[in-house]
Amino acid sequence: MAQIRENRVKAKLQRGEIATLLMGDNSSPNTVDAQGPLGFDSVLIEGEHGPVDFGDIPNLTRACDLWGMTSVVRVNVNQPGVIYRTLDVGAQGVMVPHINTKEEAQAVVEATKFAPIGARGMSNGRQGHGVAEYVHQANDHTFVTILIEDIVAIDNLAEIVTVDHIDVFYVAPGDLAQSMGLTGQTSHPDVLAAVDRGIATIVDSGRIAGMLVSDSTVDDYLAKGVRYVGIPWTGWLNAGAKSFLDGIASRAG
Repeated sequence: MAQIRENRVKAKLQRGEIATLLMGDNSSPNTVDAQGPLGFDSVLIEGEHGPVDFGDIPNLTRACDLWGMTSVVRVNVNQPGVIYRTLDVGAQGVMVPHINTKEEAQAVVEATKFAPIGARGMSNGRQGHGVAEYVHQANDHTFVTILIEDIVAIDNLAEIVTVDHIDVFYVAPGDLAQSMGLTGQTSHPDVLAAVDRGIATIVDSGRIAGMLVSDSTVDDYLAKGVRYVGIPWTGWLNAGAKSFLDGIASRAG
């Protein structure tokens, strides 16, 4: 029989290490496959703000499997059927948006874990092909992330982090700013203070904090205790393209 695939991110976080998430338009299996040699621990497959649907997930997650990267699908709603179907068709992990209360966090656990922890619908799914007693192993290999992205979630975070079986509590500044009446102002002092308050609550509780970072902010957030860092590849593409085209323009002039 086959062995269940290691979940690279879960394994690294359990060892106390830092884990990475490559964000961006990862809606093509060929793109994901080409990113494999870069060395990221996981890839975000966008099912909330992108075109990815259930029929796309099997091949996108297969591309991750080829390189041992954890496939993390951001679903668009905290509903059991959406979450466990995402896992059934091949995702090794899910990211669930707008978790604002302890009860909503517990609902995520119910949908992602088989009994006795939760009530995920019974199915071996794609990750269970050839794996003996998959349903008895899957709980230890399924990566669960919830998004803390509303000011009400920051206010309720001390209760939310008491929910077990969530791997990462990931602070998302974009929606957080909007919920504070500061749409598009992710660098506003009040937004940054709310982000820091959220990270401190997570870290002080002994849980794992996740955060969207850039080249210029990653050191600061690692110093604050963040251990799961996400970065979009589009920023590097834009910077590289600008540098190249500026060089061409200067030579042409």
